[in-house]
Amino acid sequence: MEVSGLRVLVAKVGLDGHDRGAKVVARALREGGVEVIYTGLHRTPEEVVAAALQEDVDVIGVSILSGAHMALVPRILALLRARGGDDIALVVGGVIPDEDVEALRAMGVSDVAAALKTA
Repeated sequence: MEVSGLRVLVAKVGLDGHDRGAKVVARALREGGVEVIYTGLHRTPEEVVAAALQEDVDVIGVSILSGAHMALVPRILALLRARGGDDIALVVGGVIPDEDVEALRAMGVSDVAAALKTA
């Protein structure tokens, strides 16, 4: 994949207060030549989508460690669709149980980077 010109928004959604992993990913992407916008902690789906559209990003990377992914991700996807952001890929990472991975992909998530292995 060509990374020159790629713009990625890295976001922490909801009440999750741990952002070390998101910052590590953001730094690795930057070192790989990707332009990264980091939103900081405690963002709402509305704030994430608004920032993604304003920044004209190609990808949103959402880190969720709180277990709220099945509530937050559908909201982000719905907002993207409603506001014309259908072309923005959504990648979800964090503590995602194996049984939720396919459901997230079926909703429209481009990829899931799960830190939790339940098998």
